[in-house]
Amino acid sequence: MLQDISLSEIKVLVGKEVGVSDWITVTQETIDKFAEATSDYQYIHVDPVRAAAETPFGGTIAHGFLSLSLLSAMNYNCLPKIREQTMGINYGFEKVRFIAPVKSGAKVRGHFVMADARFRGASMLMITYDVSVEIEGERKPALTATWQTIIQFDPKDRPADA
Repeated sequence: MLQDISLSEIKVLVGKEVGVSDWITVTQETIDKFAEATSDYQYIHVDPVRAAAETPFGGTIAHGFLSLSLLSAMNYNCLPKIREQTMGINYGFEKVRFIAPVKSGAKVRGHFVMADARFRGASMLMITYDVSVEIEGERKPALTATWQTIIQFDPKDRPADA
């Protein structure tokens, strides 16, 4: 993992895996707190006994949106820090697919490939990542997504060749 890079070094990272996060354990407590925050109390997330009896998962599973929201923590954990950055903005997703359920107690981690990096205006860099969330011990990922972020910086720091 790269710790600290400059705006002028961004282009060489396009097409490369730029980060793999540490593992995060998705506990039932985390799932329950997410259910409370989103008012999504479907039994497959919050009722371990019923989920074990009535689903093919053997117990509760995380909300897909919980798995997606963990990308923020994974991002901070493993992506290179851009020295000139003054602020980062979540621009959104082009595509999100929930591939496999994350069972309560499972460990997940993010893989980030920098798919594109384009300067926009005098003080912004849009970075597109192809991301996947791996589930420890599972063949399929929890999700795949194309995620766009914007890096804000002082216009005086823009590389001359950008």
